[in-house]
Amino acid sequence: MTEDPHFNGHWEEFFKEGKTVILPIDHGTVIPVPGLEDPAALIEELNPHVDGYVVNYGVGRACSEVLSGKGVCFRTDLYKPVHGDNPDKGSYRAFSVDDGMQVGANAVMNMCYPHHQEEDRIFRECASLVSECSEAGIPVILESLPYGIGYPDHYTPENISFAARIAAEIGADVVKTAYPTGGSVDEFKAIVDSCLVPVVVLGGAAMGDDRALFQMVRDAMDAGASGVAVGRNVWQHASPMGIARSLNAMVHEDASVESALKLLAEVA
Repeated sequence: MTEDPHFNGHWEEFFKEGKTVILPIDHGTVIPVPGLEDPAALIEELNPHVDGYVVNYGVGRACSEVLSGKGVCFRTDLYKPVHGDNPDKGSYRAFSVDDGMQVGANAVMNMCYPHHQEEDRIFRECASLVSECSEAGIPVILESLPYGIGYPDHYTPENISFAARIAAEIGADVVKTAYPTGGSVDEFKAIVDSCLVPVVVLGGAAMGDDRALFQMVRDAMDAGASGVAVGRNVWQHASPMGIARSLNAMVHEDASVESALKLLAEVA
């Protein structure tokens, strides 16, 4: 994990001995969010098992009390999947680092979409954010996905490797990306090894398959990932606390898939 004294006091809430369990709850600007009707209650329930959260300004402000003592990653952009005939704008930056500091952020996050039709603008916005954060001493997590969110057919090892590396080259302190569709542990290990900075694997859409989720997380951790950023697969699950506890055991205690399933069954 980053040891640059420039960022002392920011990573310690997120990373425990170099590993982290992050819960993104920033979906309210993107999709309907059944399961996030009461984010403060959810945060309070999951705090024992989660190291940090990704939040938009509204949730960061409304839930500041229960977020105290946890890593708070502030979303600086807005992003939308393609919907109907709406043009695909990808991600567009809407907030500043100062806005994040207003809600007590320990880090900020922005999308990075290599090969997207608006790649040039997105890259400039990411680079501008990195520059601002360097001056302010706030770490940056870039969520880097080929073409945009929700394109699993494009999430090949080659495309994910390029997406992760370009985010690191732009200046991300941590890269959040997808596990390659159908990828092996060795293929993801090559991605992690060539990324220059720590890699956190995202969960994506709710799978409805606990074993598949845990296997993906186990494979990612075995490949050298520094943690997970799993949202919908937690807060849209029948047992958010059970899933969060199992993910924590996998990341921080090196639990197996079978052990994680057993822990979940104890709660269900």
